[in-house]
Amino acid sequence: MAGKSNKGKNRKGLQQSATSSSEQAVTSDAPLNDSSSATQANGDMPLTESIDANPVVKEHDKASQQHPGKQADVHLYPVSVKTQGGDKLELQLSPGDSVMDVRQFLLDAPETCFVTCYDLLLHTKDGSIHHLEDYNEISEVADITSGSCFLEMVAALYDDRSIRAHVHRTRELLSLSTLHSSLSTTLALQHETGRDASANLGDAVKAEMPELNNLGFMENVTSSLSNLLSSPSKEIKCVESIVFSSFNPPPSHRRLSGTILDPRPNKAALEATTLVGLLQKLSPKFKKAFREILERKASAHPFENVPSLLPPNAWLGLYPVPDHKRDAARAENSLTLSFGSELIGMQRDWNEELQACREFPHATHQERILRDRALYKVTSDFVDAATSGAIGVINRCIPPINPTDPECFHMYVHNNIFFSFAVDADLEQLPQKQASGELSKQNINGIHTLSPDVPAETQLAESEQATYASANNDLKGTKACQEVDVPGLYNLAMAIIDYRGHRVVAQSVLPGILQGDKSESLLYGSVDNGKKICWNEAFHAKVLEAAKRLNLKEHTVLDGSGNVFKLAAPVECKGIVGSDDRHYLLDLMRVTPRDANYMGAGSKFCILRPELITAFCHTEASERLKSGCESGVENPVASDSLVTSSAEELVKVEENAASTSEQDAVDGEKQKVQECVSHSKSEDLSKQILFNPNVFTEFKLAGNPEEIAADEENVRKASLYLKDVVLPKFIHDLSTLEVSPMDGQTFTEALHAHGINVRYIGKVAEGTRHMPHIWDLCSNEIIVRSAKHIVKDVLRDTADHDLGHAISHIFNCFVGKVQALSTRGATNSAHSKNQKKVHSGHHASGKSSKAQAKLRNGGFVRKKQSLYLSITSESLWLDIQEFAKLKYQFELPEDARHQVKKISVIRNLCQKVGITIAACKYDFDAAAPFQVSDILNIQPVVKHSIPVCSEAKDLVETGKVQLAEGMLSEAYTAFSEAFAILQQVTGPMHREVANCCRYLAMVLYHAGDMAGAIMQQHKELIINERCLGLDHPDTAHSYGNMALFYHGLNQTQLALRHMSRALLLLSLSSGPDHPDVAATFINVAMMYQDMGKMDTALRYLQEALKKNERLLGEEHIQTAVCYHALAIAFNCMGAFKLSHQHEKKTYDILVKQLGEDDSRTKDSQNWMKTFKMRELRMNAQKQKGQALNSASAQKAIDILKAHPDLIQAFQAAAVAGGSGAPANKSFNSPVLGETLPRGRGVDERAARAAAEVRKKAAAKGLLTRSHGVPVQALPPFTQLLNIINSGATPDAGNETNNEGKKESNNQTSNGVQEPEVDHSKPGQQAQAPVGLGSGLATLDSKKQKTKAKAAS
Repeated sequence: MAGKSNKGKNRKGLQQSATSSSEQAVTSDAPLNDSSSATQANGDMPLTESIDANPVVKEHDKASQQHPGKQADVHLYPVSVKTQGGDKLELQLSPGDSVMDVRQFLLDAPETCFVTCYDLLLHTKDGSIHHLEDYNEISEVADITSGSCFLEMVAALYDDRSIRAHVHRTRELLSLSTLHSSLSTTLALQHETGRDASANLGDAVKAEMPELNNLGFMENVTSSLSNLLSSPSKEIKCVESIVFSSFNPPPSHRRLSGTILDPRPNKAALEATTLVGLLQKLSPKFKKAFREILERKASAHPFENVPSLLPPNAWLGLYPVPDHKRDAARAENSLTLSFGSELIGMQRDWNEELQACREFPHATHQERILRDRALYKVTSDFVDAATSGAIGVINRCIPPINPTDPECFHMYVHNNIFFSFAVDADLEQLPQKQASGELSKQNINGIHTLSPDVPAETQLAESEQATYASANNDLKGTKACQEVDVPGLYNLAMAIIDYRGHRVVAQSVLPGILQGDKSESLLYGSVDNGKKICWNEAFHAKVLEAAKRLNLKEHTVLDGSGNVFKLAAPVECKGIVGSDDRHYLLDLMRVTPRDANYMGAGSKFCILRPELITAFCHTEASERLKSGCESGVENPVASDSLVTSSAEELVKVEENAASTSEQDAVDGEKQKVQECVSHSKSEDLSKQILFNPNVFTEFKLAGNPEEIAADEENVRKASLYLKDVVLPKFIHDLSTLEVSPMDGQTFTEALHAHGINVRYIGKVAEGTRHMPHIWDLCSNEIIVRSAKHIVKDVLRDTADHDLGHAISHIFNCFVGKVQALSTRGATNSAHSKNQKKVHSGHHASGKSSKAQAKLRNGGFVRKKQSLYLSITSESLWLDIQEFAKLKYQFELPEDARHQVKKISVIRNLCQKVGITIAACKYDFDAAAPFQVSDILNIQPVVKHSIPVCSEAKDLVETGKVQLAEGMLSEAYTAFSEAFAILQQVTGPMHREVANCCRYLAMVLYHAGDMAGAIMQQHKELIINERCLGLDHPDTAHSYGNMALFYHGLNQTQLALRHMSRALLLLSLSSGPDHPDVAATFINVAMMYQDMGKMDTALRYLQEALKKNERLLGEEHIQTAVCYHALAIAFNCMGAFKLSHQHEKKTYDILVKQLGEDDSRTKDSQNWMKTFKMRELRMNAQKQKGQALNSASAQKAIDILKAHPDLIQAFQAAAVAGGSGAPANKSFNSPVLGETLPRGRGVDERAARAAAEVRKKAAAKGLLTRSHGVPVQALPPFTQLLNIINSGATPDAGNETNNEGKKESNNQTSNGVQEPEVDHSKPGQQAQAPVGLGSGLATLDSKKQKTKAKAAS
């Protein structure tokens, strides 16, 4: 068994993972199930087999068969390993593997997982024996390609360090806490055992089905909180505890005779080289329990055993809270708490490690993978250590290096990481603005000078250099600079940690900075806001190279004495030469220009997003190209004014929207544009659009006034482009469900992907008042972001012992009804709070006065307490309203406090502040829903710049385009290669790997391999749960996709249980009112329809129709989809008249939205004719006296009699003119796996290309099946209808409908594809009854295919 598991592990393509242990663990304990390939051929495949089968092996093999060229550099050779117990294992090794890799493989094999202290000997075929050092590559020692080599594990002597590591490893093996079991795995295993146990499957289905019948559960989300977390797996008890005895360390005379631990002699001593081996000799019970533990770990999906590097914070904790048990090992671990530093040996030099990795060669494919992996590993370790260190700093466990300075200026160095505090300038503005009546003056477009009463220098230097905004911008700038990767120009590793209300900025230590005077090493930029500027030619050349790639312009500025300097970066950035002679660029707070729409005081750090700059340059370049080709002469400065014809602009934006979020794609486009320009006018290359980062700032610009004015105009145009083009386009995408965010996090990601800053969220809200779900989302996000600042302020000023009370009090003020304790007390404390804030002012120097004020007031503990106790519901909501007005220019409605979706805002707030609450049922109607005992934890919230692998990203983009064009095998190869690269670079636990799995599932689904699609989808689901969180919208969509794939395999019971989970997760993140929920309802209805439960199906469809009418309006294209689903449902019941009425509604909406010539409109027309013919035929049969032999018609009548409200509802809907269910579209995209930004506009061109390809194929008669459901899996729609309608089906008409639909499916209504959607309804097309079967399904399918690529 070990041999198999190891083979699998190695074949996976993780050969070179010397540094990252997580990668190799992937298939660690999963026994390779050889029967998996046989089962896949059979449609009804038990999931357990797909889970146990090593998923990566199959993929990797396929990929290597299809693409031998790419894989040629990795050859594997069999090498046997002789264990200490004399057993033999088979490993598959490549000569490039290091000895560390081999050790990792052995650590994952069940036979050797508990052996940690051994030497490896390599026996070659000529009889020589080589001792292998850990950091050698095998090829350096001997040639394993000739065969006849084997490895031997020989016990080595323990020392202090290795024995502690061994005990730690043994404890880890004996615990199941490292196993993260997914609910989907559990459901599949339960389904298997249930199916085996009950001979009669029908009974089981009947017993289980009512689970989903109840529609009301969406309305009461709070009661479902406890269902989110599964109870932890039950521990298998092997030993009570393993701890070091209190006799340690032994006295010196015992150490001299070899005793390392516990000197008490034991006469009848058994001997073993490992602790597990010794315990197995001592106790047969231990031996049996240990085998059970290994079996339990092996039965899990391999990805459930892999550690996740930076797991997301959980906002819900187990309830009831598990008992706190005595554990001596835990006590011992807490005593050795080191806040992120290594316990034994020297500290890591983070900066040297990072820069050395950057200097790795990266000319070949394999070198790039090694470099990317090293960078990923070092940066991840740095973020992990920085987070631990920041917690130590905030908890006052680490002393500052400047203890005599005021507290807010304290700096810390721990574990070679430099820590400093950032100030929340946003919040400090609030009371001051109220007090000084400046609110009325705040004007987005007005240009304000700095407040006159405070010297400008102090305000800028002390306040804004260390504010939240500048820290965020610095991180973004550092990330951008790392991505352009200019040789010889270096950045520090950086992370921002928010914890307990404090924001700490962590950076690797600049070499030499702690030893000498900084001013001597400054070569470039200014440390005193431009009074003195340094300049160096060599440094300037490197900065200029980076600036070109960042669209920054070389320009001239004046220093305080009037000297002129030529810079290619913001004045305040600093170029420093370290003691290692490397050139470092720091303080990159403005690598994009200032936002000209926000020019008031306090908006110094309102800058444009890099995605916007990329999109703007792309649009301008294509515009110039057009005008250049026409006129033959190019205009030197950004020629055509941007505000030409807005229609033309919008077209361009649509073309480029896709690229907005995909930096690489954009760069490629830009290159093409530039090449084209250079061909037509080579001298015109200099006309790339570049921005001067120092316009609209306090720094003095040199150069002629025309040039400065042109630079300012450029920035103004980009800012106008954001306001007049990008924002309206984004709002349009929201209304067409091109972009369908579910919660605050996905909404923020969508904004950023389009290049929109969150400060514009108020404008988005104003533009989406006609869409209740988006307006709610915007206002809830504004409320949570405003409340976040107030909660952090309270946490900052709360003593450790009061944190639980403070948080529960604030939460009660937020969603309950907390009154003032007594009128007088409240006014006093509110007054003192206000005074304190005004004192502290808008700048950091105020913070020192804050600290001194605390010291002067002897009773500062009492004062801190009163700070949070003085807050009431009234005062908190007043502050939130003021903050929303000040920061987002958004007027919250008077009843915002009562209209807010309480569970969604609490979830959002907990995630933003890092709070964990108990997963119990809260009574939000009570005055105080939260008790102190409900607050379980505060965790750090971390922002970082961990690099991503650009090569894999490019492959995914290529694969998406190929998928959209129906080139399945090419797309499969691209996604498999991206998957293999990411596995080596990041290990499996990464969001991008989930992306690849989702696309692989789509490809397999289209190719008709349902079982393979489920395997990939299951991997995506596990990674999303582990990397994004149990209730992230992407996780919900993963469950929805799993359900649809299971449904395609006729495992409807399992599919419905996954749908139930998807609905629970959607309701937590978005609440019940969201188009994606309506879409899910339609999918659920289809499943019930296939099971023949028409009454339940109709109730779900009716609910979906109501939601869509309410949320999207009566003439939305999704409403048409909803009506079509109803028409098909009535058709299945034989109620052809109702079918015709509903299809008529569909047709009317499509004519209005798409026009009569659109293929979808024609499809709808064909359906109407079909239904009409069936109705006439049925009437004719009745007249002839032929009894209709279809039981379904009677069934329909019975159902409608039993539910008269259905008839009324449908007739009313038919009269009213219907609303659309975004089922297809909105679900599609989300479902099939939209990850990251949920922006769908992204792949429009590909969508169009795909549509063209399909049309051509159709013309040649090569029509491809739009869904890859195996043909034999379900009866064709026509047959089914024949049965239902006593053979009265117009076959030919049906076929054409199907074909037309398929073709039209490629393209969604906006020309954007939604791959997710279609896929989400796998069963749809194959089995007609699924509702959108062959009718408007096309709406879905189109989306599907196209979306496939758009999904990312």
